[in-house]
Amino acid sequence: MNTYSISIKETTNPSIIKFETNQFITQHESFEFNNIDEAKSSPIAQQLFYLPFVKKVYISSNFIAIEKFSIVEWADVQNEVAEQIVTYLNSGDVIVEASEEKKKTPVTIYAESTPNPSVLKFVANKKLATTTHEFTSIDDTKFAPMAAELFHFPFVKSVFIDENFISITKFDIAEWSEITMELREFIRSYVENGKTIIDPNAPETKSKQIDQLDNDYESRDDISKEIINILEEYVKPAVASDGGNIEFQSYDPVEKKVKVILQGACSGCPSSTYTLKSGIENMLKEMMKDKVETVEAING
Repeated sequence: MNTYSISIKETTNPSIIKFETNQFITQHESFEFNNIDEAKSSPIAQQLFYLPFVKKVYISSNFIAIEKFSIVEWADVQNEVAEQIVTYLNSGDVIVEASEEKKKTPVTIYAESTPNPSVLKFVANKKLATTTHEFTSIDDTKFAPMAAELFHFPFVKSVFIDENFISITKFDIAEWSEITMELREFIRSYVENGKTIIDPNAPETKSKQIDQLDNDYESRDDISKEIINILEEYVKPAVASDGGNIEFQSYDPVEKKVKVILQGACSGCPSSTYTLKSGIENMLKEMMKDKVETVEAING
């Protein structure tokens, strides 16, 4: 049985807290329950309504959000609620009965160019994965049925899947103008039909669960933590907008060298790799003063 973990996230509405899961709990579907009677098809929602402060329950692909009445503060109850949710999820019981009328949102996919001319980014209005995954051949796709099917297209060289987009690297045998529509329609149909994108049993998923990421971070030295925080805040959002990802690999305090791994559109393009490496290097040298001298960018 897969083990669920919960991450508590605040929202812009102080009455609503999101309890994010490390795995999908619905097939890209969303449900809203205003009271215990509406929640007959969802045992977990019914259970939550027995808490006297619960006003509404929202269940989505990878989170349960709860709106509370003002009789309590979230700080006083959120940990207990998180524990109740994770215990239920790990029991393996039904989350929402299949007979529930689904509030489906039509799937839309649009294509975006990237700095790498061999890579196109396909952005979805649905959450596709809970962590990033990169596949350089069909041999890597044992736990990724969607990536495996993409490799059946003869022009697909590699596949990078992030939370809400897929970056595809093509071979030179085809032009984007000839294949973009075909890929976009394949991805849209695949997601809309609720087919598995990443198997929950995937080793990549398990190794990157929230607790594991926290443990990895906490085991780092202070300088490495500072570098990771800078990459997360200043670099990752820009890289993701270009269809890629960057991961911290190591810091050598003797050589003052930082190693990062480039994925997706950032990987395999000499010009974008050099530009990104130079930008990160200059930023870290400026922000970390004499602690960083060079950055080595490794293609994932």
